[in-house]
Amino acid sequence: MAAPDWRLEGEWMKNCNCAFGCPCDFNAPPTHGYCKGMVGMRITAGHFEGVKLDGLCFAVVVDFPGALHEGNGKMQPIVDERATPEQQQALFNILSGKHSAEGTLFHIFSLIVTTIHDPIFAPFEFSFDKDGRVAKLVVRGVLETDVEPIKNPVTGQPHRIQVVMPEGFEHRGAEVASANIRSTGAIPFETKGTHSSLANVVQTPEGVAA
Repeated sequence: MAAPDWRLEGEWMKNCNCAFGCPCDFNAPPTHGYCKGMVGMRITAGHFEGVKLDGLCFAVVVDFPGALHEGNGKMQPIVDERATPEQQQALFNILSGKHSAEGTLFHIFSLIVTTIHDPIFAPFEFSFDKDGRVAKLVVRGVLETDVEPIKNPVTGQPHRIQVVMPEGFEHRGAEVASANIRSTGAIPFETKGTHSSLANVVQTPEGVAA
């Protein structure tokens, strides 16, 4: 039986409690020994089989007691309230990792997450300027995160740095920036001036396509 056809193309942010640079991207332990963070996406073009996903947003808040590859993670999905029941199910099908090849982003998540909290359906505010290293995601009463450029500690001027991952399973390249996060859902935490990755991504059943 052929695997379902799906594709997510859009604007991606990964914000967490680690220092700038995200040790996970370098196969290193989390800055503080554990990882609390979020990923969010505004889908500019997407589908799962015949269900269109264009224009929808989603986020996932995560909590890992150690390095991600050690597992025992918790997550809570947050889905755009504009999604129809069919679109909700399509997104959950993708996030489940059941329709992704081994070693791809959502498949890996399915192996390292052991607790999935009930999803939240709510309105999103989402703004994204990758080159400017400025972004914002707001789900009122649940999750707020804003991103700005890292500042030079001497001059106060914006500092620009990029991460390029030719074989990355999350993205091929990202702008690194500074994030503030306030999560008040099932996984509460708060950070100020911690890591952010901003990227334009294309995810498919076979992994990152761009």
